Amino acid sequence: MEQVAKQSKQSRQQSQVTYVGGRAVVLVVTLILCVLSYQLNASMLTPALPDIAKAMHVSVSQVSQVSSLFFLGGAIGGVVLSRWSDFIGRRRALVIVLLILGAGTILCIFASNFTFLLIGRVLQGASSAAFQLAYVILSEAFSAKVFGTVLGILTAVNGGVGGIDGYIGGLLSNQFGYRSIFIVIFILGLVALLCVMLVVPKERRAETTRTMDWWGAGVLSIGLICVTYFVSNGPSEGWLAPITLIYLFGTVICLIAFWFIEKKCKTPMISVQHLRSRQVWPVISTTILTLSSTFAVINFTIVLLSQDHQVGYGLDAATSALLFLTPAALIGVFSAPLSGWLAGKWGWIFLQRVGMIINIAVLIVISILPQSQWLVFASIAVLGVTYNGLILTTINGLGVLLSPEEAPAALPGLNGAAFGIGAGLGIGIVAPYVAQGTISGYSTALWVSVGIAVLALISSLFIAPRQGQKL
Repeated sequence: MEQVAKQSKQSRQQSQVTYVGGRAVVLVVTLILCVLSYQLNASMLTPALPDIAKAMHVSVSQVSQVSSLFFLGGAIGGVVLSRWSDFIGRRRALVIVLLILGAGTILCIFASNFTFLLIGRVLQGASSAAFQLAYVILSEAFSAKVFGTVLGILTAVNGGVGGIDGYIGGLLSNQFGYRSIFIVIFILGLVALLCVMLVVPKERRAETTRTMDWWGAGVLSIGLICVTYFVSNGPSEGWLAPITLIYLFGTVICLIAFWFIEKKCKTPMISVQHLRSRQVWPVISTTILTLSSTFAVINFTIVLLSQDHQVGYGLDAATSALLFLTPAALIGVFSAPLSGWLAGKWGWIFLQRVGMIINIAVLIVISILPQSQWLVFASIAVLGVTYNGLILTTINGLGVLLSPEEAPAALPGLNGAAFGIGAGLGIGIVAPYVAQGTISGYSTALWVSVGIAVLALISSLFIAPRQGQKL
């Protein structure tokens, strides 16, 4: 394993290019186009879901699969395709990702029924690997001083275009139908593909006999499917319902099988010794717990509370989004690059823990006074700095910087899947309390999120750099 790591490190050093000036700007813009091609598939399509349900003659519950299967495809694609790039090169992997995105988007544009539309959405979701690939490319193309800032810029895109993209998606759907959104995304993806072909350099093929661990990738993918459906079915079917327990059992079996496959494989998805190290499992668990807590508050509990006419603020959907979703996203656009710059100066692990402590304090304020609309509004805006800026930037950065030397894209891929798992898990946990429609129910949901945020902080205390590494 040490020989493989040494060989991989030497190969990366030989092909590494430090970008400066105009070349650096062009590369960053190219990678932004790549990640936007994925992100807009999530944010722009949300307002068009009612239009899709009507056009495809499906119920509101059925049309939710348009989003859920997209993120499921993202979890699998992010893990598998990003790790595959360690063997075939970042540029080639990024081209494959954008081609898969294009194929899925074309299928969505011309889908004659709901089944074909869902297949297209799964293919589109696989393009989430663009984020992980972009992060690794940045780490290999820029100096350590610049890496944090440019990574923050890409992290800012993770929330969309400051909330404006959702509004534009709604306009397109109203004026031209939901298929127009896919046409816009296809054009953007095509431009991103052309830019990658022109800007991202070809890597020299490493002289190695290493091959991709497809058995491990397959078992891990099945495990991600099982855990996704376990999380999504728990709130609706019940956590102890037979179907929910079947998904839980499938998840456990796949994780055990994955562990044994990785122990025997010469070039595993990620080595068992790394999985149990303080550079890997605490990063993944911190990501899951952080998303479970704060994502559920911003994107679920507060949104529903703000639209509750009985005990909430009684707002309509548009006003609710304008007050409680857009500000945090907009603030994140500016705070994420600044957070990356500060992380390079003060330390990634230190800044992450500072952000998490402040984050917990803000969540406590919201939990104490959930009926104070403008206090909650101000608190959500602060989360734009702590959560969208400090925490998400440092989580993504640590996923790259702490990844094993022989598998630089392994941890970013696993960490990307943890984002989706955490978001779904957090909503699943608090949903029963929110569904009560009472102020005590909302309060309980918020305090549960605070508790999960505390667990995330505890988990982050276990993160440690590799020997000789300064983070």
